Amino acid sequence: MKNYNYPDKNGQFGQYGGRVVPPALEEVLKEVEAAYLGLRDDPQFIEELNHLHQTYTGRPNQLYLADSLTKKAGGAKIYLKREDLNHTGAHKINNTLGQALVAKKLGKTKLIAETGAGQHGVAVATVAAKFGMECDIYMGQRDVTNQSMNVYRMKLLGANVISVTTGQKTLKDAIDVALGAFIAEPDTYYMLGSAVGPHPYPMMVRDFQSVIGKEAREQILKAEGKLPDYAVACVGGGSNALGLFTDFIPDEGVKLIAVEPAGKGANTNQHGLALGKGKPGVIHGFECLVLQDDQGEIVESYSAASGLDYPGVGPEFCLLKDLGRVEIVGVTDDEAVKAFQLLSKTEGTIPALESAHAIAYAVELASKLKKDQTIIVNLSGRGDKDVKNVYQNLIKKDQ
Repeated sequence: MKNYNYPDKNGQFGQYGGRVVPPALEEVLKEVEAAYLGLRDDPQFIEELNHLHQTYTGRPNQLYLADSLTKKAGGAKIYLKREDLNHTGAHKINNTLGQALVAKKLGKTKLIAETGAGQHGVAVATVAAKFGMECDIYMGQRDVTNQSMNVYRMKLLGANVISVTTGQKTLKDAIDVALGAFIAEPDTYYMLGSAVGPHPYPMMVRDFQSVIGKEAREQILKAEGKLPDYAVACVGGGSNALGLFTDFIPDEGVKLIAVEPAGKGANTNQHGLALGKGKPGVIHGFECLVLQDDQGEIVESYSAASGLDYPGVGPEFCLLKDLGRVEIVGVTDDEAVKAFQLLSKTEGTIPALESAHAIAYAVELASKLKKDQTIIVNLSGRGDKDVKNVYQNLIKKDQ
């Protein structure tokens, strides 16, 4: 994988990615692409972003050896990359700060964004407040109900939260409406939160999130004197997982594990296993593996974790799967909730329900490995937003 260098100039990750959009949106996206490519290697831009991460985000955050969780698993050492310690409580701020600087370069004064679990929405509202911009956040009505605390946080930060009542009323529908608003308001900047959508967003989001893996590499080498045996992260669209994985892609000895939401079970129709069960198709202006019926119509996804409830997946993950560089596994709601409780009780750290999917698989994996082996899990966010929903709706009453 030493020659791995994607996307190509057309935004393609193999057969995936690209731009499948109306001409009006094509021109706007070309403008965003040109602005980003002009900034990407600019020393002043890099210095400004690094300064913001150090003074505002709180980077670098810790690579934490979870001793108690490791003992509970009874095998390999489990390290947690603590993105939950970032300002706003998740990895999302890495991307929104970077894109905010792109928006400033373009002279934009208003941000449009979608959100599922609400962490991206909070991060967008945060940077909008910091840089004095207007902000509209689109969020599925079902997620508005499940993530009420994040909705309040967004409003407190000055954002206008718009509830989307079409379709299944989740992240997919929020993206649909947000993209429509972007076409209608070309003077705004659309701040996509995951490594999905039309080019240049999958590339741009990956690049801004790659700080996670760059830090993790230095930290694990300092702690262990070697690279990890495994890197594990949950995958919905793929931003947090690519954040951890990107710096390790050339290192064949590091196994990359993408944990998808199996929801109510892989054999039901209530899951989000786009990599595991999806077929090539187009969603939200790009090509990827997407959940479809026999007629090729996109079907509803499902996950108790709002941030993983998406029927498609980032184009880079589709390519990495085809290349055999990433292993795909699934974790159910029940397994994620047990891991949510386990990490809370063993380490005093409440994970986001999304991140709990990765924790669940890492504990199972660790139990099968030797004690001198290591696993890095991207703890992509904290679970404050999920406590009410998990307690009221997901924990079995006899537990």
